[in-house]
Amino acid sequence: MKNRVISLLVLVPALTLAMGSVQAQEKKAAKPAAAKTTAAKPAAKKAPAKKAPAKRASTAKKGAAVAAGAGAAAAAASIPAQQTLTPAELAIAEQVYQGRINCELGASINIAKDSVNPGYFFVEGKGFKYHMAPVATSTGTVRLEDQHAGAMWLQVANKSMLINRKLGQRLADECMSPEQNQVAEAIKKNPPAALFEGNGR
Repeated sequence: MKNRVISLLVLVPALTLAMGSVQAQEKKAAKPAAAKTTAAKPAAKKAPAKKAPAKRASTAKKGAAVAAGAGAAAAAASIPAQQTLTPAELAIAEQVYQGRINCELGASINIAKDSVNPGYFFVEGKGFKYHMAPVATSTGTVRLEDQHAGAMWLQVANKSMLINRKLGQRLADECMSPEQNQVAEAIKKNPPAALFEGNGR
């Protein structure tokens, strides 16, 4: 009996230690598995969220690019192709004053280059818009014409005017760019001599 009791007393602590080590190993094995599962779940949730906006953004960019291209094509198509100008006519175009030009009676003319047809201009004001090209003159006057509309823009050193020959109207007069205004002021201060001055009889 004594031997049995002694053997039992020896076996119980050994079994207790063995059970404790087994439980500890099971806990260690369970922790990494749980960590992997927890890490995998957010990754699975985040992945669709990232992909969807990227697709939407790329689709939106493509749509915007297509719309911009279509708009540019439509704008180019709305401007008719014109005859290529000669070097002399292109030289005249370089002398044309551009931008907003103030005229008499509070009127104004806006002159802008045609980006599609070199040397051509859009001449626009209240109630009209002309597509004009330079025309050579014997006097050196800068002249633009819209032959279809019958309109003509004449530019000299100190002023410009817009005429519509078909309508028989002067649409704008005494138009001056800043450069022309300077010339006009200089003429006022130092008026040119009369043609027959000093030839009195």
